[in-house]
Amino acid sequence: MTQITLLDGGMSRELERCGAILRQPEWSALALMNQPQIVQKAHEEFIAAGAQIIIANNYAVVPFHLGQDRFDQDGAMLAARAGHLARQAANTGDRIRVAGSLPPVCGSYQPENLIEDDAKAILKVLVDNMAAYVDLWLGETLSSLAEARITAEAVAGSDLPLWISYTLRDSADDAPALRSGESVADAVRLAVSLGAKAVLFNCSAPEAMQPAIIIARDVIAETGSSIPVGVYANAFTPEDEGAANEAISSLREDLSPEGYTIWMDRWIAAGATIIGGCCGIDAPHIAAMKCHLKNHLQICKC
Repeated sequence: MTQITLLDGGMSRELERCGAILRQPEWSALALMNQPQIVQKAHEEFIAAGAQIIIANNYAVVPFHLGQDRFDQDGAMLAARAGHLARQAANTGDRIRVAGSLPPVCGSYQPENLIEDDAKAILKVLVDNMAAYVDLWLGETLSSLAEARITAEAVAGSDLPLWISYTLRDSADDAPALRSGESVADAVRLAVSLGAKAVLFNCSAPEAMQPAIIIARDVIAETGSSIPVGVYANAFTPEDEGAANEAISSLREDLSPEGYTIWMDRWIAAGATIIGGCCGIDAPHIAAMKCHLKNHLQICKC
């Protein structure tokens, strides 16, 4: 019987569902600054829904959202706070793991804006101040091979495992590719060579995921590795592609909690064993996924 590990969902929508006030450009970091108790509540809601791994709310703790001056002043404190709040929430559950988010620090979906020295300095702040609270590192929403390499370098001195998660072009009509245009096969090979303990795809349309999972599964087998493949899709409407982190995007009506489980079945059939949700996927979605899995599959207890 297939064993599935459940991730949490997208923090910004869950924060709003729990009563947080968000705005751009700070986005989810605003709750971390002004309403930290709601950040912990959002984590706890995901845990109660069935998430076995929660992701610390530090995705927006970068100059792209905070501005350079505020990041220089408060970035370390906010990264530590995000890790601490996630750890406190995890301690309310049973064997809940915390992932420290390592986002594309020069802008989501914007690999062309990567400045390597800047990215390394920002990631060092996140890693140094979250290491005491997390169980693994999650390089997420990575749009290019260069972003993946820099992320792996940032945790090279850590003894915690690294998971690498790429974001894909949303068109289901083209061959699966990162938002940079680089191939999924090359991205998976790189992740394996960097020592990643899992390869995932996130913050892309559900339709883009299944072909990428199949490629990842085959490439991993070719390398002789056996690391798992995971997925956590977003619920953005098609016209919002490319707008990540620039505005509060509208969501697809077909991706209700029950609708999302239809896609989950397809991903599991393709070979994914780590499943969660990204932007627009909240705690009721995770609860529906857990219920669905209990009825059809087995949730991993590890």
